[in-house]
Amino acid sequence: METELTRKLGIRYPIFLAPMAGGPTTPELVAAVSNAGGLGSLGAGYLSPEQLRGAIRAIRERTDRPFGVNLFVPEQAAESEETIGSMNRHLDRYRGELGIPANPPVRQASEPFEEQTQVLVEERVPVFSFTFGLPPRELIRSMKRKGIFVVGTATTVDEAIRAEEAGVDAIVAQGGEAGGHRGTFLKEVSESMIGTMALVPQAVDQVSIPVIAAGGIMDGRGLAASLALGAAAAQMGTAFLACPESGAHDAHKRKLLSSKEDSTEVTRAYSGKAARGIRTKFMSDMERYPGTIPAYPIQNAMTRDIRQAAAEANNPEYMSLWAGQGLRLAGGRPAADIVRRTVDQADELFHKLANFGSPTG
Repeated sequence: METELTRKLGIRYPIFLAPMAGGPTTPELVAAVSNAGGLGSLGAGYLSPEQLRGAIRAIRERTDRPFGVNLFVPEQAAESEETIGSMNRHLDRYRGELGIPANPPVRQASEPFEEQTQVLVEERVPVFSFTFGLPPRELIRSMKRKGIFVVGTATTVDEAIRAEEAGVDAIVAQGGEAGGHRGTFLKEVSESMIGTMALVPQAVDQVSIPVIAAGGIMDGRGLAASLALGAAAAQMGTAFLACPESGAHDAHKRKLLSSKEDSTEVTRAYSGKAARGIRTKFMSDMERYPGTIPAYPIQNAMTRDIRQAAAEANNPEYMSLWAGQGLRLAGGRPAADIVRRTVDQADELFHKLANFGSPTG
C-alpha cells in the first residue's frame, strides 16, 4: 500500500477522503479518516474565514495526523438583471411550496478566497487542494514555500498538464462518475466527462507528478484498480457520505442508501455549475425552465434559501443530493471501518493477482 504519496504525506494508506463542501466533511469525519491511516479532507468552499479557522482547529483537536482543506477557485460571473429576475420569479413557486418568503435579496455569492487561503497559511494546514480552475501561481508557490502540499483538480489530461505547469504537487483526476461539482475549467463539461478508468492512465502518462484517482471508487476493488492504473492514491466521497461521522442530512443519507447506479445525473439547476447528484423533483422541473440558468456562484446563492428550507422540512426533493455513480455500494459503516475494509479488500486482491496463473494460485 505504500506509494509516492503516502511517503510524501506521511500517511499509511493511499486513501483520500473527497472534500465534500456544504457540510458532509465534518471535523469528525476528516479526523476519523486521518486517524484510520488515510488523508481526511475538509470541503471548505462555503465556509467564511472564521468558520474555516474553527473547523481546522476542531480537526486538530481530534487528530494529530495529516489532513487537507479544499477551496473553490473564485469565478467572476455576470448576469443581467433580466436573467436574475426571471429566475427569481421562477424560484418563487418552490418558495411558496416550502412556505418561505418570495423574491429574497441575493446574498453574498461566494466567500473571500484570499482571506480563506490566508487562514490556511496561518494555520499551517498540511495539504491545500482546490477545484474550479487554477489559482494564481504565486499563491501556489507561496503555499509550497510554507511547506504546504498543493493538490489541483483535473477532468481532462490537458487540465492535468496545465495544473502541473502551474506548480501543483499532485493532481486529482476526477472521472465523470464522480459525485458533486465538476472541476472542469478548460472546455465545456460535455466535452470533459471522461470516465475514471480512461482518464487516470492517460493523465499518469502525461504528467510527472502523482495522480489521485477519483470517481466511482467505493471499496478495495476501486482502490486496487486505481493503483493498477498508475494512480498514487484513490479519492472516495460517496463511500463516506452515509457513515455516522458524515454531516450529510439524514434525508440525503436515506436517499443514497435506497438509490441505484442509474439514479444520478449531472445538473446545473442548483448552483449554475455542473454537478452530479441523485435525481430530484427540482432537477426534473428545472429541465423545463425556458430561460437561462444564472452561472455559478449566482444561481447557488439564489437557491440557497430553497435548499435550506427543504432540509428543515426533511424534503429531499428540493435538496442537492450530491452523489457519484457508485452509490449502490454505499453503506452506513463508521469511517474507520470503511478505510479498514477498503485496505483489506485491496490487499486480498493484490495477493490473488500475485498468485494468478501460478501452479498453486
